[in-house]
Amino acid sequence: MAEVVLSLGANLGNRAATLRAAISMMQETAILTHIVVSPLYETEPVGYTEQPSFLNCAVRGVCVLDPNDLAFSLRAIEHHFGRQSRPRWHERELDIDIILFGNTILSTEHLCIPHPRMTQRRFVLQPITDIAASMRHPILGKTMEQLLEECADTHAVTIYTQQF
Repeated sequence: MAEVVLSLGANLGNRAATLRAAISMMQETAILTHIVVSPLYETEPVGYTEQPSFLNCAVRGVCVLDPNDLAFSLRAIEHHFGRQSRPRWHERELDIDIILFGNTILSTEHLCIPHPRMTQRRFVLQPITDIAASMRHPILGKTMEQLLEECADTHAVTIYTQQF
């Protein structure tokens, strides 16, 4: 068992409903238990900017799967909600990233934990800090709160008025 932190985002369709339903699916299928969900944030796109704003949140929970099985299960949820294959940083019906998996450090062709760009993304760090401020990055040794304070990303991350 490991304590896991995920980052979820969507910028197509009914974004809030998709995020809500994806989290429910994680609970119903016991992919994660003891789930804590951050507030929703509306965020500017990063990379490719000619697209709608995202809604992002973070989920913290306990997982009994290994990292690869978790990644496979999360891809299945993304596809269930209609995720299409597009270039990196383009629109997403649903995007779910494994940010932390306990103290696991893993780097393969298909999966890197901790997420390699998490420290550069305010839209990832802000929601995580809301639910796991004292959790530490297994390589850097810094808390999520410290990483957020040090984050140089200036893209807008604004609390969303309609919450879960």
